[in-house]
Amino acid sequence: MAPPSSSPPPPHVAEAAFLRRVFPFILVANYAVGVYMLLTTSKKDSAKKAPAEPVETTKSVLPDKKPEGSVPAPVKVLPPIPEQEQLELFQWVLEEEESQANKPTDKTKKKKIHEEKALLKQYIQAKSVPSI
Repeated sequence: MAPPSSSPPPPHVAEAAFLRRVFPFILVANYAVGVYMLLTTSKKDSAKKAPAEPVETTKSVLPDKKPEGSVPAPVKVLPPIPEQEQLELFQWVLEEEESQANKPTDKTKKKKIHEEKALLKQYIQAKSVPSI
């Protein structure tokens, strides 16, 4: 009589045993992450939706005055775009509109595109370019 061999079980048995131990852990971890995400988003939403409690004050109501120290941020003025670059931009836009692969089937969309193309052609052929 031959002694029983101590070789490892076949791969499908070892794989099934591994999955039997790991699969419940993966399910619990997935559930925990889902609950965490649900609770954190619902806390943020409820904080935004909650109305502020009215605060009673004994001071008299004064007209709102802006503090003298607050100055609005200066508007950043960019230099004008040169006419040559504007012409190149118009030409590029016109080429892009003409090379669109998906042509519209709706008549109103076609009409709008043709009007835009005509306007771009007018800008390109004009002696002076309107400022952008």
